[in-house]
Amino acid sequence: MLNASKIKNTLRPGLVGGLMSLAGTALGAGDIEFNTDVLDLNDRSNIDLSRFARGGFILPGTYTMFVQINGQPISEQAVAFYPPEDDPKGSQACVSPALVEQLGLKASDAARLTAWKDGECLDLQGLPGAQVSADLATSTLDINLPHAYLEYSALNWDPPARWDEGVPGLLVDYNLTAQSNAQKNERTRNHLSGNGTLGANAGAWRLRADWQGRVDSARDRSAGEQKLEWSRYYAYRAIPSLKARLVVGENYLYSDLFDSFRFTGAALNSDESQLPPNLRGYAPEVVGVAKTNARVVVSQQGRVLYETLVAAGPFRIQDLNDAVTGTLDVRVEEQDGSVQTFKLNTAGVPYLTRPGQVRYKLATGRPSDLQYGADGNFFGTGEFSWGISNGWSLFGGAITDNNYRAATVGAGRDLLALGALSLDVTQSHANVWNQTLSGKSYRLQYSKNFEQYDSQVTFAGYRFSDKNFLSMSEYLDARHYGMNGELAGRGKYDEFGQYAGEFKPIGGNKALYTATVNKQFRDLGATVYASYNKQTYWSRPASQRWNLSVSRYFNVGTVKNMSLSLNVYRTQDYNYKDNGMALTVSLPLGRSGTLSLDANRTAGKNGFSTRYSDRLDERNSYQLSASDNSASGYLSHTGEQADLTLAASRQQGNTSLSMSARGGGTLTRHGAALHRTGSMGGTRLMVDTSGVADVPVRGYGTPTRSNAFGKAVIADLSSYQRTAASVDLERLPKNVEATQSVTQVTLTEGAIGYRSLEVISGEKAMAVLRLSDGSAPPFGAQVKNANQQDTGIVNDGGSVYLSGIQAGEQMFVSWGERSRCVLTLPQALPADGLTHALQLDCRMAATDQTLSSPAELTGKPTATEHTSS
Repeated sequence: MLNASKIKNTLRPGLVGGLMSLAGTALGAGDIEFNTDVLDLNDRSNIDLSRFARGGFILPGTYTMFVQINGQPISEQAVAFYPPEDDPKGSQACVSPALVEQLGLKASDAARLTAWKDGECLDLQGLPGAQVSADLATSTLDINLPHAYLEYSALNWDPPARWDEGVPGLLVDYNLTAQSNAQKNERTRNHLSGNGTLGANAGAWRLRADWQGRVDSARDRSAGEQKLEWSRYYAYRAIPSLKARLVVGENYLYSDLFDSFRFTGAALNSDESQLPPNLRGYAPEVVGVAKTNARVVVSQQGRVLYETLVAAGPFRIQDLNDAVTGTLDVRVEEQDGSVQTFKLNTAGVPYLTRPGQVRYKLATGRPSDLQYGADGNFFGTGEFSWGISNGWSLFGGAITDNNYRAATVGAGRDLLALGALSLDVTQSHANVWNQTLSGKSYRLQYSKNFEQYDSQVTFAGYRFSDKNFLSMSEYLDARHYGMNGELAGRGKYDEFGQYAGEFKPIGGNKALYTATVNKQFRDLGATVYASYNKQTYWSRPASQRWNLSVSRYFNVGTVKNMSLSLNVYRTQDYNYKDNGMALTVSLPLGRSGTLSLDANRTAGKNGFSTRYSDRLDERNSYQLSASDNSASGYLSHTGEQADLTLAASRQQGNTSLSMSARGGGTLTRHGAALHRTGSMGGTRLMVDTSGVADVPVRGYGTPTRSNAFGKAVIADLSSYQRTAASVDLERLPKNVEATQSVTQVTLTEGAIGYRSLEVISGEKAMAVLRLSDGSAPPFGAQVKNANQQDTGIVNDGGSVYLSGIQAGEQMFVSWGERSRCVLTLPQALPADGLTHALQLDCRMAATDQTLSSPAELTGKPTATEHTSS
């Protein structure tokens, strides 16, 4: 009886190692002959070493190779090798103009390259220090270039020539939340809400439709018990040559100079996400404290941007889109029925631009409203920022319609080690309700990026506005609701159907203060996060929101990694006030658990609770909480097809149950799959595992497994950044082998990428091959399956360790220039397993005992075969 695993471990390494050692001694030689006496073989005349016969030389032809620049993979593509003009017997890799474009060279350096082979190839030797080398054994072409020649070099960032627009397809993403509250002596109140995106991709275009809705079984008012609305229809695409994004349809004005409002039209904006990472802005953060398991909804002008369930205790939402600007509405709905609401003014870094570059944003259309549709005159707006030197940027812009116009001009200064500063002034002029209002608004912004402290950001901003200054959105509100907000009931109910207080006059903003500090003190093991927003008005009370979060890790005796955290906040908005505080002491308990003791004060009430949180495994985590009058539980599950959250609580006889599900589905011509999702309608990668099911693949997070059709979708991807998708080799099922386990791709925003990984499924066993005349295929012959995947290399005497054995299927053995034979696997594999070597006949593929390619039998091309020149 043969020990197959032992033979596998010794046969292939010995064979490949011996061949590599032979080839290694011959590097740099011209014509090479192997000394076959060093090989322990019975028949040295029956050997095929043609694939190993030349060291440092590649036979002229075209090969499929993995191209790498400075050690970073670019893509797999066809590379031609030609004899150089000064060495007819040699060969040199042809670096085509298309490949040079993918290298990201500066335009001045790319112009220095000389052409050869009638312009088909470019010679990188014109750049001192540049090197090009090829390794046929690993099918790689290595290009090494000094960074001085590259336009920009950053980890995981690629120039536009390497971006992938993806494949055509359809997608549907959703986020659903269901809640049921049973209160004493009252009927049960059920609530279902959700939002999501339907989309289609065609070439570079992304077509999207966003929806949001809710259903309530019991409300104080009859109106609004159920509602489903399409919040916007739009299409967009990237324009890499302009580093810009074109959007047509229903959209929101995302401006660095003017406030945001909804409109229907077109916008062309410089896209920061297409820039290298350290030239981009950052997304707003929402920080707060939940008394119980709570639903957090972040919206803007009635459109839901983000909705999630959070466990009791402090929460921090950091995955909002970095394109979001303006004022956000945050609503925290506790399971005991109480509600926290506050507004958050998003902070932006000073409007600075790299020297010699211009960033711009253009838009035109008609203002629109979720409830009333198009509502207003056609408008146009444009803004720019010009980097006039290493330190200075000049920026400005204007917006206008028939009765409103505003213009902004400003300057920004890079203070190097001291940070960055910008100052601008806006003049507005509005004709509304037979009134003419004119005023100015001044803004000062400062920021500093502490790269030595994990790229933490400090931001501070101040804006002062005259009494008669109106922004565009305030002007639109005044046209629709009146200057005092009395028309159409402005201010009476918010987008959730909840009473929002008295009518508020429109405009009248006086001063806005914003500050955000986020810093780590590594020596102290402490982290500090603080944010402050305050808006004062000319004719009504001020509104403000400040939040302070301090945490520190420390040790007490033998107890390690304890933590102490303090979260304090204050919210004041017109006639609504809320103060809160939470002090938490946490200590590790068990293998991965954490026990926390909380003392909190919210809405004028003190509370004490104990929480225990732990991870069951990589996919499941939970939290249990108890206090003097309540108990709650929270379970989070990262599934194959969706992320699920369950929450339950009981407080003074009131019971609450909640559940949320977040996921999506993607359909392309290559197949379809249900999956977890990141941002709604966002970028994703479909991975084809060669039709093999249950293969674990991962991006950055928890792996997902391929479905019954061998398809899996990874949605935790960033746009315009190089992303690796890989097979989780440690979790591969039995009898599944990945011959190619990693692929890399850089996708544009909203793209559906597609990549195929070489995965072989089937039994593994030793086999002995015999030709029709009783002889064996030569040593070194290759064995492939019908998908042209390598399944073995023939050893001495025709023995071979085969993988991917499927009953009744055929495999193909090739050697030399044209010799091929076909072996057919048994229709029924042995019931006791493949513990003995299989005796297989290999039938010559044609009457002349030659065959030009296995593709003649299967109809499939051979990826590894080359065409000689």
